[in-house]
Amino acid sequence: MPDPFIQFDHITKTFGGVSALSDVSLSIARGECHALMGENGAGKSTLGKILAGIHRADSGGILIDGKPMDFRSPADSIRAGVGMVHQELAFCPELSVAENMCMGQYPTRFGLLDRPAMRQRAERLLSRIGVSLDVTSPMRELSTAQEQLVQIAAAVGLDARVLVFDEPTSSLSEPEAQHLFALIEDLRRRGVTMIYVSHRMPEVMRLCDPISVLRDGRYVGTVPRAEATPDAVVRMMIGRSLEEYFPKHLASAGAETLLRVRDLSSPGKFQNVSFEVRAGEIVGFAGLVGAGRSEVAKAIFGLDKRATGSLELNGEPMTLGHVRDAMRRGTGLVPEDRKRQGLVLGMSGRANTSMAMLDRLSHLGVLDQRAEKNQARIYFERLRVRAPSIEAPVKSMSGGNQQKVALAKWLARGSKLLIVDEPTRGVDVGAKAAIHQLLDELAQKGVGIFLISSELPEVLNLSTRILVMREGRIVGELKRDEANQENILRLMAGVEPPLAT
Repeated sequence: MPDPFIQFDHITKTFGGVSALSDVSLSIARGECHALMGENGAGKSTLGKILAGIHRADSGGILIDGKPMDFRSPADSIRAGVGMVHQELAFCPELSVAENMCMGQYPTRFGLLDRPAMRQRAERLLSRIGVSLDVTSPMRELSTAQEQLVQIAAAVGLDARVLVFDEPTSSLSEPEAQHLFALIEDLRRRGVTMIYVSHRMPEVMRLCDPISVLRDGRYVGTVPRAEATPDAVVRMMIGRSLEEYFPKHLASAGAETLLRVRDLSSPGKFQNVSFEVRAGEIVGFAGLVGAGRSEVAKAIFGLDKRATGSLELNGEPMTLGHVRDAMRRGTGLVPEDRKRQGLVLGMSGRANTSMAMLDRLSHLGVLDQRAEKNQARIYFERLRVRAPSIEAPVKSMSGGNQQKVALAKWLARGSKLLIVDEPTRGVDVGAKAAIHQLLDELAQKGVGIFLISSELPEVLNLSTRILVMREGRIVGELKRDEANQENILRLMAGVEPPLAT
């Protein structure tokens, strides 16, 4: 076995009395892409953030190339040649793309900021990963996927000798992910050592060797890729075999049309979108980032004041541009960006769970706190939310547990139509299977589900029908038994199917 390049030595870390890492020792060889897997809350991101200088270990140490490291800040780790691509994005929204990418390393000329050089550097880094953006635009105008790509480009631009990737494809479409994979292969050829944190088994099996697993903050073991199977890795992660990743019984559509969308349009976003969702049906929406899927979802929920067309729910017209009307008629939205749109991070899990139904939990303007707490406990248990209590602030929870709370908010309200945009983004395999099962159970009970996902296996395995969007229009509809990844990708990319011979 080669000498370790990075060595974690008995790392322990707690947050507010809750153990995140307990006596973790792990070695990583020079130039390898080393996978770090585990359920949400297993400690993967925490270990990466300790290496990146964001957190400090309570005890234990880190050696890089045999030298002890004492990172007190991210700047310390960057100076030591360590960069990180974070799962949860953090930018200055009012600054430009270029200003965010060059932060801490602004080019100067005669003691002043050299803006042309800054823009050129940002454009060069983005082109390196196959992305073209207006780098003078403020970050707030970018989609979540574009923000992820900007962060990846900036981290690679550090020319670091160590890179930590924390769920780097969580916001990316399939083609964008392929660009990233090619970049990682190039970085490995150049001798960069990488730690790759991901829940996506196919990515790990393609990119990484070896694979290490954490469970409940403890190191479980490391296996070479040649000896690893998905089932064996999952067994290490959760302590049991994951027999079924998707539900055995998939819901089928009923006869009743729940949602009818006709000629829905919004300037610059999507045009003439028409479709139906029947009670008990899961309709999957596939498409590249920017195709308009999330924008259609927001318009149905009343978030687009410029949308035109017609919507009907249970045969009754809905008022475009009015969220309250959409909620009153039984529509719920789990948005793509849970942190900025789906949750109030500083509030408790209890408060977030009840947020969509305060009208039902109040009498004469007074909140029934006992009923609110009972409801939160029911959905925390049902979704297996891992938190010290229902009173824990949502910002203290892992990404997957935050997503569960965002979903619980609408389940508690009893929505008839549930719009779920990337429902399992950043969620581990065990929790992902639980959410899949939950969506299927809801559909079996008659809930209509509008599913947006960039993970094609998720769309293929859960959906009754699949609609494909490209450039703001629906370009195809596929039934479950006729859909596969190839024909979906062809529709997404605008490629004609091959001629029969």
